[in-house]
Amino acid sequence: MRILISNDDGIFAQGIRTLANTIAKAGHQVTVVAPDRERSATGHGLTLHQPIRADVIEGLYNPSIVAWSCSGTPSDCVKLGLSAILDTPPDIVLSGINQGPNLGTDILYSGTVSAAMEGTIEGITSVALSLTSFTLKEFQPAANFALKLIEQLKEKTLPDSTLLNVNIPCLPEKEIRGVKITRQGLRRYIENFQKRLDPRGKSYYWLAGELVEELDQPEHIYLPPDLPTDVQANKENYITVTPLQYNLTDVMMVENLQNYCWFPLRSQDESIKE
Repeated sequence: MRILISNDDGIFAQGIRTLANTIAKAGHQVTVVAPDRERSATGHGLTLHQPIRADVIEGLYNPSIVAWSCSGTPSDCVKLGLSAILDTPPDIVLSGINQGPNLGTDILYSGTVSAAMEGTIEGITSVALSLTSFTLKEFQPAANFALKLIEQLKEKTLPDSTLLNVNIPCLPEKEIRGVKITRQGLRRYIENFQKRLDPRGKSYYWLAGELVEELDQPEHIYLPPDLPTDVQANKENYITVTPLQYNLTDVMMVENLQNYCWFPLRSQDESIKE
């Protein structure tokens, strides 16, 4: 299979190197396009007001892998890979393996998830992969799971609008309890901006949010209440696989809003006459 890999931790990160090398050794054709430095929590940002530079990196990955270092965001990297670097679309886009979890509402800020979402927007099967530790670097179990997952996706393709967000506990494989399909949970932070002074006496702020562990997770109107959230299942040492989509329309509110008493507007017929 032809596989495009990106991340938000940067081209030199151990997670992406472990993922790419593992998949290449299994016989897949791998291209890496990743940021030239860490670009975590950049969300779905794009570079519009300055050029994007990209260079081939040699000697860092398995010799069969073509690896590009890109000056842009994770989303830039996937766009560049799909539109300018690859001659034909890949079968799968992978993003990761991220150093740290992307659970619950973290996905709204995640460069890892956004990079994978770029593939989904283009109708390509895409997966975001994260190791749920900010410090430990046991990426091989996560890479092994990714390899098994892409073999499954070869047989059972995803709908064009669906992305898989996968979080793997940072444990030896024998200690991982299994895999659970989950819904997106909730993670809240106490925002703490530390005010400091630079050497010239000018103030600046450093965001240092503190995670608040949520015991009560919101129910989903379309899913059974006993379906665990990614936050819950990951705490129990399961690999979590959460299907996501880029269409954020609140389906229930569409009908509710139609019953609101809106201020008078010109009818459609009147607009057409003009």
